[in-house]
Amino acid sequence: MGGREATMVLLDENGIRCDGRKIDETRKIMIKAGVLKNADGSAYIEFGDNKILVGIFGPRDVHPKHMSDTDTGILRVRYHMEPFSVTERKNPAPSRREIEISKVIKEALEPAVMLEKFPRTAVDVFIEVLQADGGTRCAALSAASVALADAGIPMRDMVAACASGKVADTIVLDVNNEEDQAGQADMPIGYMPNLKKITLLQLDGILTSDEFKKCVDVGINGCKIVYELQKKALTDKYFGNGSN
Repeated sequence: MGGREATMVLLDENGIRCDGRKIDETRKIMIKAGVLKNADGSAYIEFGDNKILVGIFGPRDVHPKHMSDTDTGILRVRYHMEPFSVTERKNPAPSRREIEISKVIKEALEPAVMLEKFPRTAVDVFIEVLQADGGTRCAALSAASVALADAGIPMRDMVAACASGKVADTIVLDVNNEEDQAGQADMPIGYMPNLKKITLLQLDGILTSDEFKKCVDVGINGCKIVYELQKKALTDKYFGNGSN
C-alpha cells in the first residue's frame, strides 16, 4: 500500500483526492440511451474514464427450450471486457472475474425487472467494457438499467449504482482506479431510489461498523446522483429535441 507516502498522494491536507475531486464528489458521468440500432434497447455510459456499451435483446424465446421457466422470464447477463480496455492486453476469453461480475449484475437487476410478466422468455443483457478505470461493475449496472428501460422492459424502478470506499482513513464517494488499488476499502452499491432498496452491496477491505454505515450512506447518495442522470438520459431520448 506504500504506507504514508501513498496516503499523502491519495488525499492531501485540504481533503482533495489524487484526481482533484473532493471526498463527496463523483467523477464526471455521461449517459446516453438508445445508441444501438439493432438492439431492442441500449445505453452508453462514461463514468470517469470508464466507457461502457450495453445492448438489450428480448424478451425472446429461450433456446434450448428446457432452460425456460413456465412461471417467469429469465434474465441473462454477459459482462465482457474488450482486450484493449485495460493497459495490459486482456485475454479475449471470459475470465473468472467477468463471470463473477456478470452474475453480480444479474442478481442486482433481477429485483427491478418484472420478469413474471413474460414467462418462458429471456431478456439478454450484453455489456461491453470498451475502457476500464475502476468501478466498472457500478457503471455497467447503471447503464444496463437505462438500456432495459429503453427496451421497454417493465421495471419496478431503475437500479443506480456507485461505489464508496475508504481512502487514507477517510470515507470517499466513487472510488477511482488508483484509490481502488491503493485504498483501504471499496464498496460497490446498487440502489433503487424510489423503492429505497439496495440490490447490490459488496465490500472489499475492512471497515469498523461506524465506517460501514457511513460508507453505505455515502454510496446511496452517489446512487441518487447517478439516478438523476439515468432519468435524464431517457428523457433526452424520448422527449428531448435531439435527432431521436
